[in-house]
Amino acid sequence: VDVVGDEGTYDYDLIVIGGGSGGLACAKAAAELGAKVVLLDAVKPSPQGTKWGLGGTCVNVGCIPKKLMHQSALLGELHEDAKGFGWKFSNPENQPTHDWEEMVTSITNYIRSLNFGYRVQLRDKKVEYVNKLGKFLDPHTIEVQKVGDPASTSTITGRRILIAVGGRPNELQCPGGDLAITSDDIFWNTEDPGKTLVVGASYIALECAGFLNAMRKDVTVMVRSIFLRGFDQDMANRIGAYMEKTGTKFIRERVPKKLSKTDDGRIKVEWEDGSDVFDTVLAAIGRKPDTKALGLDKAGIKVSPKSGKILTIQEQTNIPHIYAIGDVQEGHLELTPIAIESGKLLGERLYGGKTLQMDYKNVCTTIFTPLEYSCCGLSEEEAKQLAGDAVEVYHTAFTPLEWTVPSNREFNVCYCKVIVDTEDDERVLGFHILSPNAGEIAQGFGIGMKLGMTFSDLNRLVGIHPTVAEELTLLTIKKSSGKDAVKSGC
Repeated sequence: VDVVGDEGTYDYDLIVIGGGSGGLACAKAAAELGAKVVLLDAVKPSPQGTKWGLGGTCVNVGCIPKKLMHQSALLGELHEDAKGFGWKFSNPENQPTHDWEEMVTSITNYIRSLNFGYRVQLRDKKVEYVNKLGKFLDPHTIEVQKVGDPASTSTITGRRILIAVGGRPNELQCPGGDLAITSDDIFWNTEDPGKTLVVGASYIALECAGFLNAMRKDVTVMVRSIFLRGFDQDMANRIGAYMEKTGTKFIRERVPKKLSKTDDGRIKVEWEDGSDVFDTVLAAIGRKPDTKALGLDKAGIKVSPKSGKILTIQEQTNIPHIYAIGDVQEGHLELTPIAIESGKLLGERLYGGKTLQMDYKNVCTTIFTPLEYSCCGLSEEEAKQLAGDAVEVYHTAFTPLEWTVPSNREFNVCYCKVIVDTEDDERVLGFHILSPNAGEIAQGFGIGMKLGMTFSDLNRLVGIHPTVAEELTLLTIKKSSGKDAVKSGC
């Protein structure tokens, strides 16, 4: 219904603004179905000057480098585990050392190969790729320009337009805040971060603090209020406790008041009743939609007055032929697989005659903290708001078999729980797991959430022994009983 009766002539059937995961998925799907598609993507350097290639946040400064650095950290921990399993090292008195520059170089080389691969895919799908920024002049007209080059300006028109520009990190607003780096910088910076202050308690903050600590950096996290706002707070606090026990330091209920350069080139950070000097300050205090220079007002597109994100119904804005997907949308989880799936489905609806809509409910997600946290469905807080006293929680604390031999591992810090509605046949409202490989585990159970599984479905599922995943099939202890949930035996 968005272009019925539109007899205008346009340069393109679809203009995609943004070459991240969602924009790429929609552009390729639409082009495969015969649409004439152009994709605009150019990276505005971070305030620190960091820039990267095609692919968006996930590939360049998000999921991919973060997971690879998490893996690097895990390998260091496994070196310690190996000693308990009989492995001898040539000089047992020496701890392994970590070469930050070598790691970053290896990771960014891989990322560059992905950047190239995306360009090849667009060419093969017959999507025109233009390495320029786009902004609206009117609802069908886009001005395109190279970053920092007004002389390169031109205009194009599109019957339909998709906004898939994602977001960028918030910056510190205190005096000297420009001395801090963000997640736009840390994954590409070949200089060892050294002693680091991480400001924030978001998943990005805790993930970065976790892998830096495991790489034997001196790491402090400054927490304004709570861990992982928007996530289950029982799980969030368990993550914080584990990180603190394994060496990460925390400054609670404080924010930076001032940052300043020291004579030796380090950064002095001042806060209420304290100060310290760091080699690196990493700000991880949330993200904002990258829409400031898009000219949304020229197209009449409505945004949330609070977040600045674009208001949509099934990816459609208030202007019928203009769409938005991914992190720029109001009210949806900021997850790469969501952007990819919604982009693919949108392309198929617009140009393939299909009708399947994106289902934003019960999507699994994982936070790659030192002890991974994965969940699907509602948090305990959300479940109680929805079902009140009908909520029950089955839970257990346990130790992975692989952790029982090494002397450096603490027992019973891993934890999982399943939240059910006792007035609806114990329908599972959400499950949460804190353990090694939590993401791999949750992905498998996610299909059950999509199909409306009950707690008895989980109980009837025969687990694979001995694995961490089977703990979700063995739960018997109700939180309301007050019984000790620590598992004994194998």
